[in-house]
Amino acid sequence: MTRLAPFALGLCCFALLPHHALAQRGIAGDTNTVSVTGTVFSDSHNQRVSQAAVRLCDSGGNRVAETIANDSGEFFFRGINRNTYILSVSANGFQSQDVHLDLSFGSDRGMSVFLKPLPSNSPAPAPASRVSTHEMSMPQKARDLVASGEKKIYQDKNAQGGLQDLQQAISIAPGYYEAYYQAAMAYVSLGNSADAERAFRQSLDISSDKYGEAAVGLGALLVNKGDSAEGEKDIRHGIELNPNFWLGYYELGRVLLNQKNFAGAGKAAEQARSLAPASPIVYRLLSNVHLNEKNYSALLLDLDAYIKLDPDSAAGLRAKELRTQVAQKFGDAKPPSTGDSPTK
Repeated sequence: MTRLAPFALGLCCFALLPHHALAQRGIAGDTNTVSVTGTVFSDSHNQRVSQAAVRLCDSGGNRVAETIANDSGEFFFRGINRNTYILSVSANGFQSQDVHLDLSFGSDRGMSVFLKPLPSNSPAPAPASRVSTHEMSMPQKARDLVASGEKKIYQDKNAQGGLQDLQQAISIAPGYYEAYYQAAMAYVSLGNSADAERAFRQSLDISSDKYGEAAVGLGALLVNKGDSAEGEKDIRHGIELNPNFWLGYYELGRVLLNQKNFAGAGKAAEQARSLAPASPIVYRLLSNVHLNEKNYSALLLDLDAYIKLDPDSAAGLRAKELRTQVAQKFGDAKPPSTGDSPTK
Protein backbone atom coordinates (compact mmCIF):
# COMPACT_ATOMS: atom_id res chain seq x y z
CA MET A 1 0.00 0.00 0.00
CA THR A 2 1.28 3.47 -0.90
CA ARG A 3 1.86 5.53 2.21
CA LEU A 4 0.33 9.02 2.12
CA ALA A 5 2.53 11.21 4.28
CA PRO A 6 1.54 14.76 5.24
CA PHE A 7 3.24 17.32 3.04
CA ALA A 8 3.22 20.04 5.72
CA LEU A 9 6.76 19.26 6.77
CA GLY A 10 7.64 20.98 10.04
CA LEU A 11 4.44 22.64 11.23
CA CYS A 12 6.38 25.48 12.83
CA CYS A 13 4.76 28.89 12.46
CA PHE A 14 7.99 30.83 12.38
CA ALA A 15 9.68 28.45 9.98
CA LEU A 16 6.79 29.01 7.58
CA LEU A 17 5.54 32.49 8.33
CA PRO A 18 8.37 34.67 7.03
CA HIS A 19 8.40 32.77 3.73
CA HIS A 20 4.65 32.56 3.17
CA ALA A 21 2.33 34.87 5.03
CA LEU A 22 4.77 37.67 5.65
CA ALA A 23 7.19 37.59 2.75
CA GLN A 24 4.59 39.22 0.51
CA ARG A 25 4.23 42.31 2.68
CA GLY A 26 7.19 44.45 1.66
CA ILE A 27 7.24 47.54 -0.52
CA ALA A 28 9.39 47.14 -3.59
CA GLY A 29 12.59 49.06 -3.98
CA ASP A 30 13.09 48.54 -7.72
CA THR A 31 11.70 50.50 -10.64
CA ASN A 32 9.16 47.88 -11.62
CA THR A 33 6.59 49.22 -9.19
CA VAL A 34 3.15 50.81 -9.29
CA SER A 35 1.13 53.26 -7.24
CA VAL A 36 -2.45 53.75 -6.16
CA THR A 37 -4.12 57.04 -5.25
CA GLY A 38 -7.68 57.76 -4.31
CA THR A 39 -10.25 59.66 -2.31
CA VAL A 40 -12.57 58.52 0.47
CA PHE A 41 -16.21 59.67 0.24
CA SER A 42 -19.34 59.30 2.33
CA ASP A 43 -21.75 57.06 0.44
CA SER A 44 -24.83 58.94 1.63
CA HIS A 45 -23.79 62.56 1.08
CA ASN A 46 -20.96 62.18 -1.45
CA GLN A 47 -18.80 64.28 0.87
CA ARG A 48 -15.12 63.65 1.41
CA VAL A 49 -14.13 61.80 4.56
CA SER A 50 -11.01 63.15 6.21
CA GLN A 51 -8.59 61.24 8.46
CA ALA A 52 -9.75 57.80 7.30
CA ALA A 53 -7.34 54.96 8.06
CA VAL A 54 -6.30 53.29 4.79
CA ARG A 55 -4.48 49.97 4.92
CA LEU A 56 -3.04 48.18 1.90
CA CYS A 57 -2.94 44.40 2.38
CA ASP A 58 -1.85 41.51 0.23
CA SER A 59 -4.42 38.96 -0.96
CA GLY A 60 -3.98 37.02 2.28
CA GLY A 61 -4.90 40.02 4.44
CA ASN A 62 -1.35 40.79 5.59
CA ARG A 63 -0.50 44.48 5.84
CA VAL A 64 1.82 45.89 3.20
CA ALA A 65 1.54 49.58 4.03
CA GLU A 66 -0.84 52.03 5.61
CA THR A 67 -1.56 55.71 5.70
CA ILE A 68 -4.22 58.17 6.78
CA ALA A 69 -6.31 60.22 4.38
CA ASN A 70 -5.69 63.96 4.47
CA ASP A 71 -8.30 66.62 5.18
CA SER A 72 -9.55 66.30 1.60
CA GLY A 73 -10.01 62.55 1.97
CA GLU A 74 -7.09 61.80 -0.36
CA PHE A 75 -4.54 59.02 0.10
CA PHE A 76 -1.74 57.41 -1.89
CA PHE A 77 0.70 54.51 -1.89
CA ARG A 78 3.75 54.56 -4.13
CA GLY A 79 6.52 52.11 -4.95
CA ILE A 80 4.54 48.92 -4.35
CA ASN A 81 5.01 45.60 -6.14
CA ARG A 82 2.84 44.66 -9.09
CA ASN A 83 0.33 42.31 -7.49
CA THR A 84 -3.24 41.94 -6.30
CA TYR A 85 -4.17 43.72 -3.08
CA ILE A 86 -6.97 44.42 -0.65
CA LEU A 87 -7.48 48.07 0.28
CA SER A 88 -9.11 48.30 3.71
CA VAL A 89 -10.57 51.70 4.64
CA SER A 90 -12.11 52.66 7.98
CA ALA A 91 -13.20 55.90 9.61
CA ASN A 92 -15.08 56.91 12.73
CA GLY A 93 -18.82 56.79 12.16
CA PHE A 94 -18.59 54.64 9.02
CA GLN A 95 -18.65 50.96 8.12
CA SER A 96 -15.27 49.65 7.04
CA GLN A 97 -14.86 48.94 3.35
CA ASP A 98 -12.56 46.44 1.61
CA VAL A 99 -11.73 46.99 -2.05
CA HIS A 100 -9.92 44.39 -4.16
CA LEU A 101 -7.24 45.87 -6.42
CA ASP A 102 -5.45 44.24 -9.32
CA LEU A 103 -2.22 46.18 -9.83
CA SER A 104 -0.53 43.41 -11.79
CA PHE A 105 -0.41 45.46 -14.96
CA GLY A 106 -0.32 49.08 -13.88
CA SER A 107 -1.13 51.79 -11.36
CA ASP A 108 -4.61 52.84 -10.26
CA ARG A 109 -4.79 56.60 -9.91
CA GLY A 110 -7.86 58.49 -8.85
CA MET A 111 -9.94 55.63 -7.41
CA SER A 112 -12.88 56.46 -5.15
CA VAL A 113 -13.88 54.59 -2.00
CA PHE A 114 -17.39 55.14 -0.64
CA LEU A 115 -18.06 54.43 3.04
CA LYS A 116 -21.54 53.79 4.41
CA PRO A 117 -22.38 55.65 7.65
CA LEU A 118 -22.96 53.46 10.68
CA PRO A 119 -26.57 53.17 11.84
CA SER A 120 -27.23 55.08 15.02
CA ASN A 121 -27.70 51.82 16.96
CA SER A 122 -24.52 50.18 15.68
CA PRO A 123 -22.06 48.78 18.23
CA ALA A 124 -18.67 50.32 18.83
CA PRO A 125 -15.92 49.54 16.33
CA ALA A 126 -14.14 46.23 16.66
CA PRO A 127 -10.82 46.05 18.53
CA ALA A 128 -8.93 45.80 15.23
CA SER A 129 -10.22 49.25 14.24
CA ARG A 130 -9.01 50.71 17.53
CA VAL A 131 -5.59 49.14 16.99
CA SER A 132 -5.38 50.79 13.57
CA THR A 133 -6.39 54.13 15.07
CA HIS A 134 -3.72 53.75 17.74
CA GLU A 135 -1.03 53.10 15.18
CA MET A 136 -2.16 56.07 13.13
CA SER A 137 -1.73 58.24 16.24
CA MET A 138 1.99 57.51 16.43
CA PRO A 139 4.47 60.15 15.16
CA GLN A 140 4.95 60.07 11.41
CA LYS A 141 8.69 59.52 11.72
CA ALA A 142 8.14 56.48 13.91
CA ARG A 143 5.56 55.09 11.49
CA ASP A 144 7.95 55.60 8.59
CA LEU A 145 10.65 53.70 10.46
CA VAL A 146 8.26 50.82 11.16
CA ALA A 147 7.30 50.68 7.47
CA SER A 148 10.98 50.69 6.53
CA GLY A 149 11.71 47.99 9.09
CA GLU A 150 8.93 45.77 7.81
CA LYS A 151 10.17 46.15 4.25
CA LYS A 152 13.66 45.09 5.26
CA ILE A 153 12.40 42.10 7.24
CA TYR A 154 9.75 40.72 4.94
CA GLN A 155 10.90 41.72 1.48
CA ASP A 156 14.64 42.36 1.63
CA LYS A 157 15.24 39.49 4.08
CA ASN A 158 17.39 41.88 6.10
CA ALA A 159 16.08 41.19 9.58
CA GLN A 160 18.98 42.90 11.32
CA GLY A 161 18.50 46.10 9.34
CA GLY A 162 14.77 45.99 9.94
CA LEU A 163 15.32 45.52 13.66
CA GLN A 164 17.48 48.65 13.78
CA ASP A 165 14.70 50.70 12.17
CA LEU A 166 12.17 49.31 14.61
CA GLN A 167 14.37 50.09 17.60
CA GLN A 168 14.65 53.69 16.38
CA ALA A 169 10.86 53.85 16.06
CA ILE A 170 10.50 52.59 19.62
CA SER A 171 12.96 55.20 20.89
CA ILE A 172 10.82 57.91 19.26
CA ALA A 173 7.48 56.44 20.39
CA PRO A 174 7.86 54.18 23.45
CA GLY A 175 4.12 53.49 23.40
CA TYR A 176 4.24 52.06 19.89
CA TYR A 177 3.36 48.49 20.84
CA GLU A 178 2.94 47.45 17.20
CA ALA A 179 6.64 48.27 16.72
CA TYR A 180 7.55 45.93 19.58
CA TYR A 181 5.56 43.19 17.86
CA GLN A 182 7.43 43.72 14.60
CA ALA A 183 10.73 43.74 16.51
CA ALA A 184 9.75 40.37 17.96
CA MET A 185 9.18 39.08 14.44
CA ALA A 186 12.63 40.34 13.46
CA TYR A 187 14.15 38.45 16.38
CA VAL A 188 12.27 35.34 15.25
CA SER A 189 13.79 35.69 11.78
CA LEU A 190 17.23 36.00 13.42
CA GLY A 191 16.65 32.86 15.48
CA ASN A 192 16.76 34.81 18.76
CA SER A 193 13.80 33.31 20.62
CA ALA A 194 14.70 34.85 23.99
CA ASP A 195 14.60 38.44 22.72
CA ALA A 196 11.56 37.61 20.57
CA GLU A 197 9.66 36.42 23.63
CA ARG A 198 10.71 39.53 25.53
CA ALA A 199 9.52 41.81 22.74
CA PHE A 200 6.19 40.00 22.39
CA ARG A 201 5.62 40.42 26.14
CA GLN A 202 6.59 44.10 25.98
CA SER A 203 4.09 44.62 23.17
CA LEU A 204 1.36 43.06 25.27
CA ASP A 205 2.32 44.99 28.42
CA ILE A 206 2.45 48.36 26.66
CA SER A 207 -0.93 47.72 25.03
CA SER A 208 -2.39 46.93 28.46
CA ASP A 209 -2.98 43.35 27.31
CA LYS A 210 -5.12 44.42 24.34
CA TYR A 211 -2.97 43.58 21.31
CA GLY A 212 -4.09 40.18 20.07
CA GLU A 213 -1.35 39.80 17.45
CA ALA A 214 1.33 39.89 20.15
CA ALA A 215 -0.50 37.30 22.25
CA VAL A 216 -0.73 34.97 19.23
CA GLY A 217 2.95 35.52 18.40
CA LEU A 218 3.97 34.79 21.97
CA GLY A 219 1.80 31.68 22.08
CA ALA A 220 3.20 30.33 18.83
CA LEU A 221 6.73 30.93 20.07
CA LEU A 222 6.03 29.05 23.31
CA VAL A 223 4.49 26.14 21.39
CA ASN A 224 7.57 25.92 19.19
CA LYS A 225 9.74 25.89 22.32
CA GLY A 226 7.77 22.92 23.69
CA ASP A 227 5.43 24.70 26.11
CA SER A 228 2.25 23.71 24.31
CA ALA A 229 -0.15 24.23 27.21
CA GLU A 230 0.92 27.80 27.98
CA GLY A 231 1.27 28.60 24.29
CA GLU A 232 -2.28 27.45 23.57
CA LYS A 233 -3.57 29.72 26.34
CA ASP A 234 -1.84 32.72 24.81
CA ILE A 235 -3.06 31.89 21.31
CA ARG A 236 -6.65 31.58 22.52
CA HIS A 237 -6.26 34.84 24.42
CA GLY A 238 -5.02 36.52 21.24
CA ILE A 239 -8.09 35.29 19.37
CA GLU A 240 -10.32 36.72 22.10
CA LEU A 241 -8.57 40.08 21.75
CA ASN A 242 -8.71 40.08 17.95
CA PRO A 243 -11.24 37.59 16.57
CA ASN A 244 -10.45 38.75 13.01
CA PHE A 245 -6.76 37.81 13.12
CA TRP A 246 -6.60 34.78 10.85
CA LEU A 247 -3.15 33.74 12.01
CA GLY A 248 -4.54 33.13 15.51
CA TYR A 249 -6.90 30.46 14.20
CA TYR A 250 -4.13 28.97 12.09
CA GLU A 251 -1.85 28.68 15.13
CA LEU A 252 -4.67 27.21 17.21
CA GLY A 253 -5.27 24.66 14.47
CA ARG A 254 -1.59 23.69 14.55
CA VAL A 255 -1.78 23.08 18.29
CA LEU A 256 -4.96 21.02 18.07
CA LEU A 257 -3.60 18.98 15.17
CA ASN A 258 -0.53 18.08 17.24
CA GLN A 259 -2.94 17.03 20.00
CA LYS A 260 -4.74 14.84 17.45
CA ASN A 261 -7.90 16.83 18.02
CA PHE A 262 -8.73 16.72 14.34
CA ALA A 263 -12.27 18.08 14.67
CA GLY A 264 -11.06 21.10 16.62
CA ALA A 265 -8.10 21.62 14.29
CA GLY A 266 -10.39 21.50 11.27
CA LYS A 267 -12.78 24.03 12.79
CA ALA A 268 -9.91 26.44 13.53
CA ALA A 269 -8.44 25.97 10.07
CA GLU A 270 -11.81 26.64 8.43
CA GLN A 271 -12.07 29.88 10.40
CA ALA A 272 -8.59 30.87 9.24
CA ARG A 273 -9.57 30.11 5.66
CA SER A 274 -12.70 32.27 5.90
CA LEU A 275 -10.54 35.21 6.99
CA ALA A 276 -7.56 34.58 4.68
CA PRO A 277 -8.67 32.47 1.72
CA ALA A 278 -5.53 33.28 -0.27
CA SER A 279 -2.99 32.13 2.36
CA PRO A 280 -1.38 28.86 1.24
CA ILE A 281 -0.42 27.70 4.71
CA VAL A 282 -4.11 27.51 5.68
CA TYR A 283 -4.67 24.83 3.03
CA ARG A 284 -1.49 23.12 4.15
CA LEU A 285 -3.01 22.81 7.62
CA LEU A 286 -6.37 21.68 6.25
CA SER A 287 -4.69 19.01 4.14
CA ASN A 288 -3.07 17.51 7.23
CA VAL A 289 -6.36 17.52 9.11
CA HIS A 290 -8.24 15.81 6.28
CA LEU A 291 -5.43 13.36 5.64
CA ASN A 292 -5.52 12.26 9.27
CA GLU A 293 -9.31 12.00 9.09
CA LYS A 294 -9.02 9.96 5.85
CA ASN A 295 -11.34 12.49 4.23
CA TYR A 296 -9.75 12.15 0.80
CA SER A 297 -12.34 14.12 -1.13
CA ALA A 298 -11.70 17.15 1.07
CA LEU A 299 -7.96 16.48 0.90
CA LEU A 300 -8.02 16.72 -2.90
CA LEU A 301 -9.76 20.10 -2.67
CA ASP A 302 -7.17 21.31 -0.14
CA LEU A 303 -4.30 20.22 -2.35
CA ASP A 304 -5.85 21.82 -5.43
CA ALA A 305 -6.21 25.12 -3.55
CA TYR A 306 -2.65 24.94 -2.23
CA ILE A 307 -1.15 24.12 -5.62
CA LYS A 308 -3.00 27.02 -7.21
CA LEU A 309 -1.54 29.45 -4.67
CA ASP A 310 1.96 27.97 -4.29
CA PRO A 311 2.76 25.78 -7.30
CA ASP A 312 6.53 26.02 -7.57
CA SER A 313 7.96 25.91 -4.04
CA ALA A 314 9.27 22.71 -2.47
CA ALA A 315 6.01 22.36 -0.54
CA GLY A 316 4.03 23.01 -3.71
CA LEU A 317 5.89 20.26 -5.55
CA ARG A 318 5.30 17.92 -2.62
CA ALA A 319 1.60 18.80 -2.73
CA LYS A 320 1.47 17.85 -6.41
CA GLU A 321 3.08 14.48 -5.62
CA LEU A 322 0.64 13.82 -2.81
CA ARG A 323 -2.31 14.78 -4.99
CA THR A 324 -1.19 12.33 -7.64
CA GLN A 325 -0.93 9.56 -5.03
CA VAL A 326 -4.40 10.28 -3.65
CA ALA A 327 -5.99 10.46 -7.09
CA GLN A 328 -4.32 7.22 -8.22
CA LYS A 329 -5.24 5.32 -5.07
CA PHE A 330 -8.77 6.52 -4.44
CA GLY A 331 -9.85 8.02 -7.77
CA ASP A 332 -10.11 11.65 -8.79
CA ALA A 333 -13.84 11.77 -9.28
CA LYS A 334 -15.28 10.25 -6.12
CA PRO A 335 -12.64 9.63 -3.45
CA PRO A 336 -13.87 8.04 -0.18
CA SER A 337 -15.69 10.45 2.10
CA THR A 338 -14.91 11.20 5.74
CA GLY A 339 -14.37 8.11 7.81
CA ASP A 340 -13.83 5.71 4.90
CA SER A 341 -10.79 3.50 5.29
CA PRO A 342 -8.13 3.35 2.59
CA THR A 343 -8.44 0.41 0.21
CA LYS A 344 -5.92 -2.27 1.03
